[in-house]
Amino acid sequence: MATFGAQTLGMDTTTSSSTGTFHLDIDPRPLFAAATDTATGVIAAVRADQLANPTPCTEYEVRELLRHLVGVMPRVAAMGRGDDPMRVTAPEVDGMADDDVIPAWRAAVEEAKAAWADGSALERTIVLPWATDTGAAALLGYVSEITVHTWDIAHATGQTPTWNEEAVGNAYGLIREWLPGVGRAEIFAEVRKKMGPAAAGAPDAFAEVAPVPDDAPIIDRLVAWNGRQP
Repeated sequence: MATFGAQTLGMDTTTSSSTGTFHLDIDPRPLFAAATDTATGVIAAVRADQLANPTPCTEYEVRELLRHLVGVMPRVAAMGRGDDPMRVTAPEVDGMADDDVIPAWRAAVEEAKAAWADGSALERTIVLPWATDTGAAALLGYVSEITVHTWDIAHATGQTPTWNEEAVGNAYGLIREWLPGVGRAEIFAEVRKKMGPAAAGAPDAFAEVAPVPDDAPIIDRLVAWNGRQP
């Protein structure tokens, strides 16, 4: 499989997150905390009558996407502990009661934060089907995922959260390095091959880049690179 992590692409370490790039020596843990804080506010504000709303992440309605966010947190925690995140058994979220989502999310976030408390985790090599990189970059990758899905939920429920510019800017810088703007179909074909029969027939994880102006808000540039139309 062709990896497309930062280590293989030779990232720029000198420019600021406001331009959508990031520093190799950045500690992503405060950014993870900021992203999850924003997500918590958005999740808590979802009304019961909005749970069946469609989201820009087309495979999920709001209710399903909330449960998905809860389900990815154990992988984040596993990476921090040095476990194989792809061997983690996700919690049973499909039948999770709506009222249980926010407490489950908060508990999962706290577990993930605790798993990354030891700074040595940031230097560990993390191997994922789609990238091989440092722990710091891998955690920042989840800052990107959490932020984009928070935007999905906010967009679907009419919310306008205040985004942490540093978290969003660094996430955008990482995803541009990890995920090329062209050739995505070939990349995801290789990822599915790496993941084995269970991934056969799965859709591409990201759509093509959506066009946005170069001076668009950083959150718009992040979601557009992830295949959303802001």
